[in-house]
This record gives sequence, C-alpha cells and structure tokens, in this order.
Amino acid sequence: MSEIMKIDTVQQYNDYFGIETCHPLVSVIEGKKAKPLRFCKKLYNIYAILLKDTNCGNLKYGQSIYDYQKGTMLFLAPGQVMGSEDDGVLHQPEGWVLALHPELLRGTPLASLIREYSYFSYNANEALHLSEQERKTIIDCMEKIRIELQYPIDKHSKSLIIDNIKLLLDYCIRFYDRQFITRENVNKDILTRFENLLEDYFSSDAPAEKGMPSVQYCADKLCLSANYFSDLCRKETGMSALKHIQQKMFDVAKERVFNVSKSISEISYELGFPYPQHFSRWFKKMAGSTPNEYRQNTLN
Repeated sequence: MSEIMKIDTVQQYNDYFGIETCHPLVSVIEGKKAKPLRFCKKLYNIYAILLKDTNCGNLKYGQSIYDYQKGTMLFLAPGQVMGSEDDGVLHQPEGWVLALHPELLRGTPLASLIREYSYFSYNANEALHLSEQERKTIIDCMEKIRIELQYPIDKHSKSLIIDNIKLLLDYCIRFYDRQFITRENVNKDILTRFENLLEDYFSSDAPAEKGMPSVQYCADKLCLSANYFSDLCRKETGMSALKHIQQKMFDVAKERVFNVSKSISEISYELGFPYPQHFSRWFKKMAGSTPNEYRQNTLN
C-alpha cells in the first residue's frame, strides 16, 4: 500500500501538478497544463474543488472505491483523504481544480459561510454530475479566478477572488438542487427505506437500549453521508431528517400512550427515556399535553 501524501499548503499541491504558484493561498489548476504524474492517495489539509474531465479509474475516497466519469465534481474539506493507488504509470491530468487554504477565508464572510455548503461533507458516491452547460459555467468561474490570480495583488484582489469562489460554490448548490430533482425516483426509494428503517427500529428493543436514533445512525444504515441524507429529506419533503425521526418517535409514543395496558413509566423506558418525567416533558412539548392528559382526552 502506497504512502499517503499530506497536502498542507497550496504550494505543495501546485508542486505535485508542476504548476507555478501565483498566490500562496489559492490556485486554479487546469489539468492539461499540468505535468504527467503518478497516482497517489492524498490527505487534504486545504479545501479542494475538483472537476473531473476524464474517466479516472478507481478513485479511492476513505475506504470506498468509485469509478468517476467526465463531468463529475468532488468537494474536499481539510482532513479528508482521496486518491488512487499508484499503478506505476504516469497519467496526464484532465479537468480542473480549485485549491484554497483556510487562511484565505480568514476575516471574510465566507469563513463562516463555507460550513453551510454541506456538500463538502458528502460521501464520494454522492458526487455532483454536471450537464454540459453546467460544466461550462463551472469552468467559467474557474477561469475568472485564474485570471484574477494573474494580476499583481492589490487591495481589490482578495475580495474579487473570494466573491468568485462564493459564486462557484453557489452555482454548485443550484446544480445539486437540480440533481436532487432529476433523481426523484432514486430519492423516493431512499425515503421508503428510511421509513422502513424507522419502523423496524421502533418495533425492536433498540429504543430502550439506545434511545431515539440519530441522523448519523440512519444515514449510515442507508449508506449515505449525514449531510447528503439531511439535504435530500429537506428537498424531497420540506422536513429535515431529524424532524422525520422525531415525528416517527412521537407517532409511536402516541400509539403506546393510547394503549392503557402499559403505564406511562413503562412506555418512557421502552422509548429510551431514563426518567418518566423526561418523557412527559418531551411529550408535552410535542403534543401540547402530558402523556396522562393525552390518554385521558383520548379515552373521553
């Protein structure tokens, strides 16, 4: 197994591609202008936005392997690992890369906003697949940033670079929204599996042992990242994944409260609440009445 290359700076990334560094904190790399290189896995301690313009074989992201086609976008945040095993052959890169160091964002609105671009935490199998027109739009954004990097640095440089990076990121939100829509059947299948997962979970002893399932737990079971799963739920249903889980637990709680063969204390323990008063407070927050009040009103 080959060693993992650490990418701590934009300069290191440029050196890997054989590209001149015009700015120490940001770079736009056009693959066909880079040198042929050997594949390797890389630990990114910078942000990298990759537009793959060629079939790049079996690319490894974390512990999983994916086959990417032309027009695929991937988003890497500091701390993520991606790359292919060295096959002993030199490959000419194709496509585009926007690399930026977190220090570039310091003191700008994008420093906090970048956390809202949830696709940086998507799994690699949740990559963005562009239409030809969308691809041209992304390349145009890359070109604008590259042109700005070729000017001598002045008082306007940073704001113009940041604005164009934000424009690119915003376009990617739009294109992901389009992808959610065009994959409607796939999304509905995921939501059906999600509902079945919750049904099975609350029909078992799991709630008593683990409490309410987390979004991460459900996403893992569905083989999705938590952020992608949450975004999919919100776009398909208007509700977050967490809200869906809470609503399912509330529906189960109402059904069990209605069954007078069990005490409220028994129901609270079955649902994973350590104390009945915790269950009562949560139930009242959800229903507007305590479990006992709800039971009495239902029976009357």
